[in-house]
Amino acid sequence: MASPKARCCSGGRCGSGKGGGGGGDNLLGLLKVKIKRGLSLAVRDITDSDPYVVIKMGDQKQKTRVVNKDVNPVWDEDLTLSVEDANLPIKLTVYDHDMLSKDDPMGDAEFEIKSFVDALKLPRLERHPNGTVLKRIPPVRTNYLAEESCIIWKDKEVVQQLSLRLRNVETGEVDIELRWIHDPPTTM
Repeated sequence: MASPKARCCSGGRCGSGKGGGGGGDNLLGLLKVKIKRGLSLAVRDITDSDPYVVIKMGDQKQKTRVVNKDVNPVWDEDLTLSVEDANLPIKLTVYDHDMLSKDDPMGDAEFEIKSFVDALKLPRLERHPNGTVLKRIPPVRTNYLAEESCIIWKDKEVVQQLSLRLRNVETGEVDIELRWIHDPPTTM
């Protein structure tokens, strides 16, 4: 386990909806995915783009609002997914909204939540000092991270910041934050 209040992630991005779906009997809980901002997104119109983000997990799909004429959009929007299988990846895709034609793709990325869900199960989390790094995830070719991601105990919650490098596009990153917002009720 990492030392308390360890510094993590460069660029000052580490530290700190809409309805879900699913609803099956195997519900582990709800995951809040905060779509924070896009950085240097691709231009798909003449001089700019009208981006929005879609996330998919299994058969669930959620999307943000469109930010008009901005390749560095700030969404700060919470999307919620029902988690039944922590091994399922989440796919994030950015699109350019077009009024008269099909929306243009602006890149995509996938991320795993297994390490995040595993951190929720660590014993005596509440005893950790605020800011404790529970796990560090380095960027590698297979995880689309633009920089190291940290799972942190913050304000009595497990939180993960991710800066995702988009693939299938010439440029772009999307910053997101994960939080667990619901433990399913136990049945007797």
